Amino acid sequence: MSLQDRIQSRMERRGETDFYPTTPEEIKYQEALRRVKRIKGFYTHALVYVVINIMIVIVNIQNLKEGESYFQWHNFFTAMFWGIGLVAHGLSVFLPNFILGNDWESKKIKELMDKEKDERWE
Repeated sequence: MSLQDRIQSRMERRGETDFYPTTPEEIKYQEALRRVKRIKGFYTHALVYVVINIMIVIVNIQNLKEGESYFQWHNFFTAMFWGIGLVAHGLSVFLPNFILGNDWESKKIKELMDKEKDERWE
C-alpha cells in the first residue's frame, strides 16, 4: 500500500477532510505535494500567458492599417507587464530553494525553537 493510499484510508476512517501528517514520511510527502502544486500552478500560468499573448498578437496584426508597423509600444504593453508578473511567479516557485537551500525552512524553525527554549530558562 502506497503512502498516498495509507493517508487516504486514515482520512476516511476518521471522517476527516483535512489531513495532518504525523510521521516524518507523511510530512515529506505533504511538502512534496505542496511543491508540485506550486510548480504546476506556474506552468499553467506560463501556458495561459503564451496562449493569450499569441491571440493578442493575431488581433493586433489584423487591426494594422496599411503600411503601419507592428513594432509599437501599445502592441507589447500586455506581454511586457504580464511577463514581469510571470517572472515574479517563477522566482517565487523556483528561487527559494536555489538561494536558501533545501532545508532552510526546517533549520530556521529549529534555530528559533532553540532560541526560545534558551530564553525561557534564563
